[in-house]
Amino acid sequence: MIAWRKHKGNPSPVLEHLPIPEPPPSGFLVKLLASGVCHSDQALLDVEDRPHFDDVYTLGHEGCGEIIKIGHQVNDPRFKLGDRVALLAVPGCGQPSCSDCSRDLPQLCPNGQHHGIGQDGFYAEYVAIDARGAIPVPDAVSSAAAAVATDAVNTAYHGITRRAEVQPYETVFLFGLGGLGFNALQIVQSIGARVIVSDLRQEKLDAAVDHGLPPGDIVRKGMSIPDFVAQNGLEGRIDTVLDFAGTNQTFRDAQQIVRRGGKILCVGTLDRKNELDMKIGIRKRLSIIFSYGGQYEDLVEVLDLIARGVIQPQVETRSLLEFPHVLKDLCDGKIKDRVALVAQ
Repeated sequence: MIAWRKHKGNPSPVLEHLPIPEPPPSGFLVKLLASGVCHSDQALLDVEDRPHFDDVYTLGHEGCGEIIKIGHQVNDPRFKLGDRVALLAVPGCGQPSCSDCSRDLPQLCPNGQHHGIGQDGFYAEYVAIDARGAIPVPDAVSSAAAAVATDAVNTAYHGITRRAEVQPYETVFLFGLGGLGFNALQIVQSIGARVIVSDLRQEKLDAAVDHGLPPGDIVRKGMSIPDFVAQNGLEGRIDTVLDFAGTNQTFRDAQQIVRRGGKILCVGTLDRKNELDMKIGIRKRLSIIFSYGGQYEDLVEVLDLIARGVIQPQVETRSLLEFPHVLKDLCDGKIKDRVALVAQ
């Protein structure tokens, strides 16, 4: 099979021919049907200082595929040959002794497989995966949508519903309508909360209008966020800020506009370091919430929402062989939303 590999010391992906792996006793051999491309793929290519990473591994952490072999220890009736499954990159080790898995935080587990994040992932024609990382895909969900749902939708869903616990009666301010942020918009809309959005790209704001957002709940490009809040009578009414940009500016604005006792969910990392105003945080009694990835149960719910048309991930498909070009286009801002790679 072919696979795009990260070699330690080389910031460029390498296309290699590898043997097709065997399924683990407790899992499957999956023929990959679609693999999502993410900005973090470039960060993974650039990183060299993580000692737990393999020196050489297959990239790709968003996947969907077809089960073609089943390990002899698997007796789960939900899975059979030919079934499509969405693939969790970090399913956790599942051991009761694990300090993360035992607290229902498998996405933080350091001991289980980390597909595409230091260990073999999904930019290949086949992958071996434990059954803990496989979720049945409803017939109404395309393989491309299922692939990007494992991260681009699941991360947003976990953060909004489990971490920030957004409620229907809230007013929510959303920074960033990129690959995750546009899915976040749809998730908040499905909850029934009011959502106000800001983005630097006019085409993203136009897409939000097309998706049913009232023009009055869209910050005009170039307008000051505190000014918008003041002019629209929203002071003291923003319950939750969802920061899917993570810049110095958006984090400063979030602290200014959120109400007393409010919440700021941090997901975006466009700036690695941001400044917290301790006086504002303490006087307002703010909850600053960080979120990472999503969990099995989240992805089950996400796939159901996609199947019912409640969430519609924006995704196009390209050939697996085009990965380097697609990643460059994504990092250069030439990709509208998300791309899933498919083997030819």
